[in-house]
Amino acid sequence: MDKIYRVNMSSLQCSVEPVPTPWAGLGGRALTSAIVAKEVPPTCHALGENNKLVFAPGMLSGTTAVNSGRLSAGAKSPLTGTIKESNAGGTAAQVLARLGVKALIIEGIPKGDGWYGLHVNSDGVTIVEETELIGKGNFAVIEALEKRLGKTGVLTIGPAGEMKMLAANISVRDIDGKLRSHGRGGLGAVMGSKRIKFIALDGEGTTAVSLADSAKFTQAARTFAQAIMNHPGTGQGLPTYGTAEMVNIVNAAGGLPTRNFLHGQYHDNEKISGETLRETIIERGGNPSHGCQSGCVIKCSQVFVDKKGKYVTSGLEYETIEILGANAMIGDLDVIAEADHLMDDIGIDSIETSVAIGVAMDGGVLPFGDGQGVLRLLREDLRAGTPLGRTIGSGAGNVGKLYGVTRVPVVKNQAIPAYDPRAIKGIGITYATSTMGADHTAGYAVATNLMGVGGGVVDPLKKDGQVELSRHLQIATVMLDSLGLCLFIGFPSADDPTCVPAIVDMLNARFGLELTPEWFGGLGITTLKTERAFNQAAGFTSEHDRLPEFFREPLAPSGAVWDFTGDEIDQFWNF
Repeated sequence: MDKIYRVNMSSLQCSVEPVPTPWAGLGGRALTSAIVAKEVPPTCHALGENNKLVFAPGMLSGTTAVNSGRLSAGAKSPLTGTIKESNAGGTAAQVLARLGVKALIIEGIPKGDGWYGLHVNSDGVTIVEETELIGKGNFAVIEALEKRLGKTGVLTIGPAGEMKMLAANISVRDIDGKLRSHGRGGLGAVMGSKRIKFIALDGEGTTAVSLADSAKFTQAARTFAQAIMNHPGTGQGLPTYGTAEMVNIVNAAGGLPTRNFLHGQYHDNEKISGETLRETIIERGGNPSHGCQSGCVIKCSQVFVDKKGKYVTSGLEYETIEILGANAMIGDLDVIAEADHLMDDIGIDSIETSVAIGVAMDGGVLPFGDGQGVLRLLREDLRAGTPLGRTIGSGAGNVGKLYGVTRVPVVKNQAIPAYDPRAIKGIGITYATSTMGADHTAGYAVATNLMGVGGGVVDPLKKDGQVELSRHLQIATVMLDSLGLCLFIGFPSADDPTCVPAIVDMLNARFGLELTPEWFGGLGITTLKTERAFNQAAGFTSEHDRLPEFFREPLAPSGAVWDFTGDEIDQFWNF
């Protein structure tokens, strides 16, 4: 990956640039955060001309390494005001990597009211005016572009991105012509502010990226794949039940948010469990184990079909199932799947939007459990951009302010996902200290707190070891995000002594380097400090690394409370 593609939407000009030396050893999140930190003024308006949208494949993307097709997108977030990196599966990372594109940087805002598409190929980027697809949902965009251009990589925004809703996603075409998402933080609104409806990636004629030592890479890649398949989480649990396996696990731990985080257990948990999801999919002829990217061997995704066998959604994740199923008390997988489909098509984050719906229910907008009301809200309000739709689409924090709700589960204005931090304290530290607002993927302490991943025991109900656990996981997650690897590679990385050396060997064989595992830690630390420095320059302080005060209230039925002091939380940054 030896070039930077830069697109200036103010002048409608594109350029191809060499990779600056400081960026040569970076990829994925490490690169997007480095570019945003260098080129974006921290105090700029996130939807203004000074913000930039950056895409970067991981350092192993484009190779034959399994589960290496994650793409990072970065910008200043309009939802949180912090730096933001979001990564997604699909086909885009592999195409960009094989085109030799280290990063695609989009800057400026065009004059006038026109909309555009970007066509990316081996020669560079072409900007084209677009009229036909404006106002269309993401599924229609993918279908139309396939007819227009053939099967190509696609990044697209739906109506939510066009309307610059703060929870808008950027969607990515997957290997089946469906969708994956750059979720959280509102990067779809940033793309909408630049009046780009889609980015088409033409990888025709490209092959896997060149390797400095193909024999060494092949051997390391085999060891890496075997470590994934041998781990009980990535080789058995996730392929069998998907991420929804967490419903019963978290419910048993008393940390399943219910009725807008009022309770920690849901009495109808079996209706939305991974076991029930799998049985339903198999019974209807769907696919219970499906990859979000080519080369995926975990296959924690699935294809959910309705009672007539018609496609509804794929990638129905635990967080969406839990937040709508238990937190909004809907408890119906068919309604949840349809809601997920609608959010995919509209291009709105399913975590932020679902939490916002729970807050709205607490504010009297809808009764808890009103699944049909939620579907109407998505179809009629969010898609059309009514005042209520724009309110929900601006996230849980804004819903709470407008409806006078005090139980608003956000950190830095980003919704807390589907784990109550009172009962799973490690993830609470991650929520508090993440540079991007509440984000379970920033340092997934749930795996250690509840599943014993990593070999140690860190009691989820005690404070001991939680800060250190979250710090270690956040540093390690930067490595995964920067290499283009799936988050769940963290499981075998923690438990199988062959996994991390194999990753190091693959990277060395890819580029002809002599890196050690310690290099990864340095990359993680440097990136986290870069992101934090951006946030501090934007006006954030340690006082923003706090959970909402209602988490001091006892959580039923365990009575657990969030009892970390500010000083204890601030110890996270002692590295």
